[in-house]
Amino acid sequence: MMDTVRALLRKHRELVEYVFWGVMTTVVNYAVYFLLTKVFHVHYLTSNGIAWAVSVAFAYFVNKIFVFRSRDWAWKVALRELWQLVASRLFSLGLEMGILWLFVDMLCFDDTVIKLIANVVVVVVNYVLSKFIIFKKK
Repeated sequence: MMDTVRALLRKHRELVEYVFWGVMTTVVNYAVYFLLTKVFHVHYLTSNGIAWAVSVAFAYFVNKIFVFRSRDWAWKVALRELWQLVASRLFSLGLEMGILWLFVDMLCFDDTVIKLIANVVVVVVNYVLSKFIIFKKK
């Protein structure tokens, strides 16, 4: 049984690591978001933007190093990867903000629940963009 589990983990290493580090990135995002909204009473959209920026910086390093194992730290390569990651995350930030705005402001749902749902959508979009565009194997 354990050998089967290990074999599956090895076979799907990248996806497993992406999910793990995605969860850690989400924890960073949520920690910053809830600290700002619940402790410091910063508006939820402002808090979301700040949480996004912190979690994108975290995601760049863990995705480059641990998930997609991009070992090229040449200035040109690292800058291209960083730029593409930031651009893709800006896209997913817009998607997340749109979901939050629609469901919280327009439809009056609870921001905590909608934040969670929006984050699931964002994780899927981010994986596809990271795997096939940003850190694609040459």
